[in-house]
Amino acid sequence: MAMTAFAAIKTMKTYPLQQLASAMSGTLLQTSSSEQGGGEIVISAGVSTDTRKIAEGSLFIALKGENFDAHDFLDQASAAAALVIEDQKNLPEGVPAILVNDTLKALQDLAAWYLRELNIPVVAITGSNGKTSTKDFTRSVLAQKFRVNATLGNFNNHIGLPLTVLATKEDDELAILEMGMNHSGELAPLCEIAKPNLSIITNVGTAHIENMGSREAIALEKGTVARSLEEKGTLLVPADCDFIDDYRDSTKARVIATGEDDIRAENIVPGPAGSEFDLVIDALGTIRTSIAVAGQHMISNALLAAGAGHILGLSLQEIADGLSNATLTSGRLRQYDSFGITVIDDTYNANPESIIAALNTLANLPCSGKRTAVLGKMAELGDHAAEAYPRIGKVANDLQLTLVTVGDEAAAYGAPHHFDDIQSAATHLLSNQDEGDLVLFKGSRAAAMEKVMELAFPADD
Repeated sequence: MAMTAFAAIKTMKTYPLQQLASAMSGTLLQTSSSEQGGGEIVISAGVSTDTRKIAEGSLFIALKGENFDAHDFLDQASAAAALVIEDQKNLPEGVPAILVNDTLKALQDLAAWYLRELNIPVVAITGSNGKTSTKDFTRSVLAQKFRVNATLGNFNNHIGLPLTVLATKEDDELAILEMGMNHSGELAPLCEIAKPNLSIITNVGTAHIENMGSREAIALEKGTVARSLEEKGTLLVPADCDFIDDYRDSTKARVIATGEDDIRAENIVPGPAGSEFDLVIDALGTIRTSIAVAGQHMISNALLAAGAGHILGLSLQEIADGLSNATLTSGRLRQYDSFGITVIDDTYNANPESIIAALNTLANLPCSGKRTAVLGKMAELGDHAAEAYPRIGKVANDLQLTLVTVGDEAAAYGAPHHFDDIQSAATHLLSNQDEGDLVLFKGSRAAAMEKVMELAFPADD
């Protein structure tokens, strides 16, 4: 059944089909057997790009991908109220359609138009690491005061972001949009859709450096969310970001450095499953709060969320409550117990900076046994891989961690325990871990480190 990687979006406001056709600069077609006039057709169930999840009353947008063309499966989209297409060759009889030059561009144009229709504040979040965790913290904080729609999963690219926008309900009061990129120029069209009021750059690392060439190029691309802000907007960046001065120079908006000065964490007490600290916002005061995930880098992400709460008018108590109640998307330093062993699931993705942050977190967690890091490959490093893998291996050794690596490319870490396949690694872990141990799993998505983790240490839930 033809599909994209994205599901149906069922919560957009109800609109006449003619109005949506105009928003996409499309031509409204009417099949000969239809008894309705185009202006009478109403889209009441949002947008879908997946033939398996079409709701009646929805608008199906026939996207093209590298390995599929939804136009070949339009007969499976007959439950939709109408279709958005680039050609008419497989158009089902009796189903209205909007003819456009490019269905992806039409999806993006529709999202941009819809966001202007809603006229709500937009928070844009990007960065080499921590985008999703920062988004989760920000969503929890802002939900203390607003009805919020935020990016789900990894819907943060040229398809996922417009679908996220179109999932915004009529009564939502704020949108939080995570923005990812792999190549230069990818953030500009996302910012053109979002036109954010507040932007967050979590950091600038070496993720996707194979495509981008240098950290400076990555920083320039991330800075798109700063340059897209109007003068009345605000940019939040950690104070330790190497490129903060460049961002100050490149944007008309106010720039706030979190982690020092106006917004900071003091008297930090790390624990096995999180941290407590004094949240200090000079304009509001000081309050004790906590986050339920370990790691100094997670406190940095939480401060960015606190800054967003402050800018958008939340009280100190609301911000603190939002941080302490936040739950992170699966695969981000989630902890669980398996046979008396504490497993740290950080399998969602990996690059040099995020792995080093995770290793430092592992080294600083209370532990009555030994600490083991199980690492897979890192993607999109290119020539930088030759330096990055041994550097991380040295960090693990300096932190006195037991290092286990899995997969051909991961051999470059130089670990004392390396395995080419998942089964061998899982067998080794089962034989060498004892009650009281801590075991961290991390790698790029292609490394599928969650398979090693689940095979060796299945979660009780």
